[in-house]
Amino acid sequence: MRWDLLFDDLESQIDQDQRDEERALAIEEERLRLGRLTLRDRLAAIAGSDAGGGSVRIELHGGRTITLRPQVFGRDWVSGRIAEAASSAAQCVVPIAAIAALLPARAQLEPSLESVPEASARIAERLGLPFVLRDLCRRRTPVHLSTIDGDATGTLDRVARDHVDLALHDADRPRRENAVHGYRIVPLARVLVVEFS
Repeated sequence: MRWDLLFDDLESQIDQDQRDEERALAIEEERLRLGRLTLRDRLAAIAGSDAGGGSVRIELHGGRTITLRPQVFGRDWVSGRIAEAASSAAQCVVPIAAIAALLPARAQLEPSLESVPEASARIAERLGLPFVLRDLCRRRTPVHLSTIDGDATGTLDRVARDHVDLALHDADRPRRENAVHGYRIVPLARVLVVEFS
């Protein structure tokens, strides 16, 4: 009889030790998962959640704040619609490196920590910022380029590996040689947001 009690006690201790070990392992795995999260992952998790209606407030370097409805995530950029824009067609591309801070609502904090699926085969997720800007350049889309040093409006003439050529002209006029009043060569590292319609 005493042996049965002893074995029962040993068995319950072993079960408790195993549960404690499993709990510690789960805590360690979660800590490692959180340690691998990137700002892009958290932004994508917020955008994919129901909290905040898919919009997220973003503070850019220099202090400007925008409310973005992310639609497409690239390797080092995010694009979407600007919620506070006067036109519903106002879209933008934001380099991830230009984000000074995400400003989530309280309800968006927990969802931002959710696991995001591994990078899928979607080609957009592998494309870098220069590729996206080359598309705007090819389409001759007028843009509003916000940089750390100021804003400019015009058309992208060229997109190189680390900089863009911007032909300056009024936003309401198409890019014609007689409408261009200057040029700017801007390093991509200085770009905060590229807005277009």
